[in-house]
Amino acid sequence: MSMIKCCFEPLEMPEFLDSFVKKCTEGCCCGCCSALRPRYKRLVDNIFPANPEDGLVKSNMEKLTFYSLRSPEKLDRIGEYLYQRASKDIYRKRYKFVEIAMEAMDLLLMACHAQILNLFVESFLRMVQKLLEDTNPTLQIMATNSFVRFANIEEDTPSYHRRYDFFISKFSSMCYGNNDDMELRDSIRMAGIKGLQGVIRKTVSDDLVANIWEKQHMEKIVPSLLFNMQSGPSKSTDTEATPSTPPLLAEAVLRELVSRASFGHIKSVLKPLLTHLDHHKLWVPNKFAIDTFRIVMISIQPQYSYTVVETLMSHLDQNLTSSPKTRTSLAVVLSKIIAIAAGESVGPSALDIINNLLMHLKTSVSTQHDESTPEETQYQEALINALGEFANHHPDYQKIEIMLFIMNTVPDPSNKSKGDQLLQNILLKSLLKVGTQYRTVSFEKAFPVSFLQPLLKMARAASIPIRIIVMQIFQQLLDRHQNQHLLNVISVSHYPTLTIESPTRSDILFTHKYGSNILQAIIESMSQENHLEVLKSSYNTIALVIVEMACGETVQEFLLFILGVQQVAVTEVELSPKHRCNLHSIAISLLILLGRCTGIGSLVEYVEKLIQARKEEASYLLPPLMDNDKSAPSTLNTNLPHLLVDKLAVAECLQQAGLENNRVQTGTPYALNQTDISAHRHSWVDTHSAVRNSVVDSSYNDIESVSSSPGVQKRSLASEYNFESMKRVLAEPTEVAKREAREKQMQIGRTFRETAFEDLVRRTEPKHDVIQNKLNEIFNALSAERQISASCGVQAAGSLLAANGGLLNGPSMIEPGKHHVAAGGQRPIYENNFPELFFY
Repeated sequence: MSMIKCCFEPLEMPEFLDSFVKKCTEGCCCGCCSALRPRYKRLVDNIFPANPEDGLVKSNMEKLTFYSLRSPEKLDRIGEYLYQRASKDIYRKRYKFVEIAMEAMDLLLMACHAQILNLFVESFLRMVQKLLEDTNPTLQIMATNSFVRFANIEEDTPSYHRRYDFFISKFSSMCYGNNDDMELRDSIRMAGIKGLQGVIRKTVSDDLVANIWEKQHMEKIVPSLLFNMQSGPSKSTDTEATPSTPPLLAEAVLRELVSRASFGHIKSVLKPLLTHLDHHKLWVPNKFAIDTFRIVMISIQPQYSYTVVETLMSHLDQNLTSSPKTRTSLAVVLSKIIAIAAGESVGPSALDIINNLLMHLKTSVSTQHDESTPEETQYQEALINALGEFANHHPDYQKIEIMLFIMNTVPDPSNKSKGDQLLQNILLKSLLKVGTQYRTVSFEKAFPVSFLQPLLKMARAASIPIRIIVMQIFQQLLDRHQNQHLLNVISVSHYPTLTIESPTRSDILFTHKYGSNILQAIIESMSQENHLEVLKSSYNTIALVIVEMACGETVQEFLLFILGVQQVAVTEVELSPKHRCNLHSIAISLLILLGRCTGIGSLVEYVEKLIQARKEEASYLLPPLMDNDKSAPSTLNTNLPHLLVDKLAVAECLQQAGLENNRVQTGTPYALNQTDISAHRHSWVDTHSAVRNSVVDSSYNDIESVSSSPGVQKRSLASEYNFESMKRVLAEPTEVAKREAREKQMQIGRTFRETAFEDLVRRTEPKHDVIQNKLNEIFNALSAERQISASCGVQAAGSLLAANGGLLNGPSMIEPGKHHVAAGGQRPIYENNFPELFFY
């Protein structure tokens, strides 16, 4: 009775009612005051069993869930009350009750609708944070799992003040768990990685929460993932299976993070990644770095992939003072991933990447004071490989642009300093690397004039390694049927597996236009010194040209080249005897190859007889080549006319085969000179007749010069700036007039190169008639002057003829003997019209 009296006595005192109810509901042990407590608290209390080992009371939990759905406004109070109970239980170390409270939180979270979830989330996050702050690993793992379930729920209403800074820091620290128990350690690390994944999923799609891409967050998330990835193998055998180890889970989270990054955020991921690799010295060896960047390149949105390459090259810029091994590893990583970005890099971005790689190569060369070290050489080769891999994934037309871009950065071959030659060597190796990825279809597209001109100039360089690389570039671009490995050996025997295909019309035209320039550069390269590698590479190049381009229309050009090689071997006095023998060997090898490629049986038969004669009398004029370091026969007689290729005999072989042989009979074989590509050989138009027109020759040279350097006028650099020079500049024609003049000149050049000879004669007949009439008038006037001697008259006529167009090239048509006869009463010879032979 006293207890009841005690309980109900305060009812007479209303002012203490509130404190009384609170006291009874919290501290009263008789149970008689439970009806005075709010219903949501009674429902929450009922889910906890008397014995914590029994777990959550399921039936009471269903009642609580039903109440929460009917009264959503009570949800925040329910969450707050659960949080208070869990906090007390944590303090009292009653972890089973804490687990029950957390389970109840999860069930309520999953059962509630998204519209009312915001009322409950704050209490839920406070509960998760409370559990994560405890040192009990079980509570940490349980709280993390609850947070992950919460992260997978899509909320409709935005959250304006929610922050996840604590969770990012806590989950990141869990990723570095170092518990002695391996299983528990992996569980804690897995929980931390899953927590980071939950934070990422919850924040990247919500613009109103704290920006996860900020520097302070990424510097915690990315290193935590990388730390777990480097602790074990990151390659999963089954990509669809759920990751079961920290390395595999960390890799999956990194992929998800990178895939969600936009253009402005990708660098926020890359910078801490690079910093982690630097601090932990993971560049040497670089296997982990390569695997990590491949993961990034595969996961990133394709249109942003070139950003990774730019960031990595920028990091390479910052490590120029690092050890060569570190820079080499960086370059190797770049070469492994750059191919993935190549497909999405077009236009300026592609050339920008190429330019950056070339700048690194130039910087590497400029830092070498003495001979290059092996480490520096490996670094340069890694950059070259990166450049080649990048170019390999571009279409062929872009590869040509890349090769032209590289060629324009190569120093002029006239610069003979050691640094310039080393830079030339490195850049040409880069060009060769790109050339190996190019598949030639048309030589006209593979060798544009702007690319061919400097390449041929480099083929005449004084440096032997540079000339060898240039020949290798030619070989890569010329070899359309994979014959290069067969032609590496200089031999007069038959190549049984050689693939030969008739050249197209486009290839024949290319040979007519630029073949002579290529052949001229090769003969000059072979003639500089007796270096076996240069001779072999030159032979390989010209042999590929013959295999790819030899036919009835081009055979005379190649014969003149072969005769030119032989003539150089015979006439050049500065060549050593061994060098002469090697040139003779190359000439006979090319001649037999030419005969077999064109199918001219008479030529093959003639060369075989010549080879047999050399075997009997002078075997040193046949392959293999003789090196300067090896001994040679005591007597090397290279001036044996009956063992040399006979020009008339070769022309007769062409005649027997029904082919034209005028050029071989009347043309001049190739000789040594230092002309540029603009000095085009008159290879197939001007030599149809025995005598060339000097006016047409000069026009033709001008056309070729303009075509090889469009829009460029040669001016003296030493011109003075005075009134006369300024007036000349103002009087110069406009760009439009210059362009029209160039087009007109090119049209004239094409006309003389492509039009038949009879049509040219027919077009020029009226002009020559006028000249003939003028000459008749002049000669009639001269015949009236009897006091002038016959010899003087002949000389005057000859000079006038030369002044009126230079039509008389070659021997004079007016002979003194005939003039005296004309003075005796016969018709003067100069009154006859010039024959058709002298019109052109």
